[in-house]
Amino acid sequence: MGVLNVTPDSFSDGGRWADVDAALAHGRRLAAEGADLVDVGGESTRPGARRPDVAEELDRVLPVVTGLVADGVAVSVDTMRAEVAAAAVAAGAQVVNDVSGGLADPAVLDVVADAHRASSDLVYVAMHWRAHSHEMTGFASYDGPGGVVAGVVAELGDRLAAAVAAGVGEDRVVLDPGLGFAKTGDHNWSLLAALPALEALGRPLLVGASRKSFLGSLLADTTTEPPTPRDVGEREAANVAVSTLAACAGVWGLRVHDVRASLDAVAVVRRWRAAGGDRA
Repeated sequence: MGVLNVTPDSFSDGGRWADVDAALAHGRRLAAEGADLVDVGGESTRPGARRPDVAEELDRVLPVVTGLVADGVAVSVDTMRAEVAAAAVAAGAQVVNDVSGGLADPAVLDVVADAHRASSDLVYVAMHWRAHSHEMTGFASYDGPGGVVAGVVAELGDRLAAAVAAGVGEDRVVLDPGLGFAKTGDHNWSLLAALPALEALGRPLLVGASRKSFLGSLLADTTTEPPTPRDVGEREAANVAVSTLAACAGVWGLRVHDVRASLDAVAVVRRWRAAGGDRA
């Protein structure tokens, strides 16, 4: 899943693809590099980001979705809003990637359920989420038994149940642990180490670690005080390592900015498995 942020303020590439022509060119490039899906998002979810209104998000997203679909590119729409999801699905999006798992706008579940009642193969990605960007750091507490892993499993299970209750086909749901969303760096690493526990929910997993701050902290320059996190543009090697580990765990998808680098990692894992590496 190649990331295409059509926003002025995303943490990694804000503003680079805000122009429709630039966004379309980049989306085509991601597809040409091998992305199975191009994930078009019009709302930044970095900590502290301002939410656009519905009309603004639609203006950012819809021309890009429409243009890419017309070019034969498989598109995912990254949105928490029912209006945007419905418009993108009508324009040909094959996946609704809802980082709130239906909590921010429960009507998103109705949009997906309606598509499934019409025999659509639309995929719904439900991510683990607790609060909007401006306040999510205050929700990064997992004090119950089992810590963050048990908390995320339980809460994702609730979102899966809510989706199915709304009429979403369970066999079309993908779950995402939501790395970086209401989570500390330690929480992210714990979740990556426990992907099999998340698979116990019985649904495929999407993992999105690309360029996130916990990688920058891992690679920080410790000669400064406080340590200086590695720049966003210099975290790709670490993300490839995460992609490799996630591919070894058998996840459904990887949400990445550099498609080719992670595809190379997946190719290595596939060849390693073919040689019996996972049975060693």
